[in-house]
Amino acid sequence: MLTLKNLDDSTPFVSQHNVETGPVTIINTFVAPEGKTDEVLAAWAADAQYMKDTGDLLAVQLYRGIGGSRLFTNVAVWKSPAALRAAFNTPEFAKHAEQYPAGTLAYPHLYQKVAVEGICGGE
Repeated sequence: MLTLKNLDDSTPFVSQHNVETGPVTIINTFVAPEGKTDEVLAAWAADAQYMKDTGDLLAVQLYRGIGGSRLFTNVAVWKSPAALRAAFNTPEFAKHAEQYPAGTLAYPHLYQKVAVEGICGGE
């Protein structure tokens, strides 16, 4: 079972779903239980396919820590927090969350691009 944790307790992940804005990036780091990285990867793949099938997931990429790390980081762009909320609050997503091995932790947070003059563009 997937357990969600907040990176920033002043802005819990679930409350971020209620912000009205355009595209957002979810950056979600998973910690796989010892010996369960293959199971986490399989659960994530099924979960990501479900999210992709909603039509509101614009892009997604999974990263894995190197050197025997048990960390995975999902970076996904959604049309809006409302679109993510709609997919997240379904019985289908709940079923996917149950497929992760016991002890799997996730630290999701929503972000938007920030413009820094001369360095990078924002929204």
